[in-house]
Formats: sequence, C-alpha cells, structure tokens
Amino acid sequence: TETKASVGFKAGVKDYKLTYYTPEYQPLDTDILAAFRVTPQPGVPSEEAGAAVAAESSTGTWTTVWTDGLTSLDRYKGRCYHIDAVPGEDNQYICYVAYPLDLFEEGSVTNMFTSIVGNVFGFKALRALRLEDLRIPVAYIKTFQGPPHGIQVERDKLNKYGRPLLGCTIKPKLGLSAKNYGRAVYECLRGGLDFTKDDENVNSQPFMRWRDRFLFCAEAIYKAQAETGEIKGHYLNATA
Repeated sequence: TETKASVGFKAGVKDYKLTYYTPEYQPLDTDILAAFRVTPQPGVPSEEAGAAVAAESSTGTWTTVWTDGLTSLDRYKGRCYHIDAVPGEDNQYICYVAYPLDLFEEGSVTNMFTSIVGNVFGFKALRALRLEDLRIPVAYIKTFQGPPHGIQVERDKLNKYGRPLLGCTIKPKLGLSAKNYGRAVYECLRGGLDFTKDDENVNSQPFMRWRDRFLFCAEAIYKAQAETGEIKGHYLNATA
C-alpha cells in the first residue's frame, strides 16, 4: 500500500522548461531582465538550457522537492520568456530571463549579482554562459540610498568655492609603505592640490595596513594645512 506521503508528492527530476520556460510571459516594468548568451551541451534543447538558467538563478534546483508546495513558484520564479539564435554562431542562443523584484534584497548589488551570476555558471547542462545585458528597473534603483551627501557638502568641508576642486590618486598605487604613501600625500597637498585619494586597489595589504595609512595620511593633511592655511583632504578606500 502507498503511504500518504508518497501519494501527495512524487520525487524525481523533471525538465526545467515545464516550469521555467514561459514564452507567453510579458515582463513587468518592475522585473529585472537579463540577457544570457547560452551554449547548451550537445543534445540539450535551447528551451531547456534557457529554462535551466532561469531556474538555477531563482527558485529552482536539480530535482523536485516537496517544499515547492510551501511557496508560490509562479510569484517568485525566474522566467525564460524569449530565445533568439545568435546569427553566424552554431548552437548559441540569447536567452532572456525575467526576475520578479521580490527575489532581491533592497539596495544590495552583492545579492543581485550573487543570484544572477552565481553558481548558475557552473551548471552542467551548459557548455558556456555569459551575461550579455541587464535591465535594472527604476523601482529597484530607488532602493539604493546613494552617497550620504553631494558636491556641495564636499565644498563646505574643504571651504573651496567658485572653481573646480583639484585632486589626484597616489601612485604607484601598490607597493608604497604607509610612511612613503603619507609623504606622497603631503607633497601633493603642499604643492597645491585640494585633496588626494586611494586607488581602488589599495585596501589593507601586508606592505601597507589600512590603520597605518590612515595615521600617516592624517599627519600629512595636518602638516599641509598648517603650512598652506587651507583645508586639505584625503579619501581613504574603505569599501572592502
């Protein structure tokens, strides 16, 4: 006799396209849209490959699970809604995928790209995959707060008005000790620049820890200010 569980749910693998390929779907203004260049493995139809990308980057997994019944897949799933063959290329397709906005944390680029360009790139049904284009809706863009202030506050802090602000990035961007980095900052500010800044590659490497750079840059700023009578600044990279 069959148990109640076996009657209510049948485990196993089913084609992604049965759930995630929806050519009749009309994308919403609030959907995040992605265009992927897909090269399926031999024998894998383009519809299945596109649906696999939509599934693995949203709510799908390699097998059916009973917990799918605890949510609304129609509301949260990604959808492959259109496929174009790439002209002049053999077995390459542009697959268009729509993602509902609720799949993503507000104001998080990391979460968005982890979902869209995450483990789906290691999917076995695909020989190759590349994200070609991305449309981010205004509704999602508005969840990013942006910088806490703009150019006017920067001018107020530096007490510089009526002209462009003049600054530079310290070079070489990698390899300087914190002391020599501070020396370069001082020479730039003493020579007439309003501010200096870290290169994006500069974080807290063994040759120059962030704390040491902060202290030497602060010393450089105070010394340049005392000698010029002007307010000076340095922008430290604190993003990673």
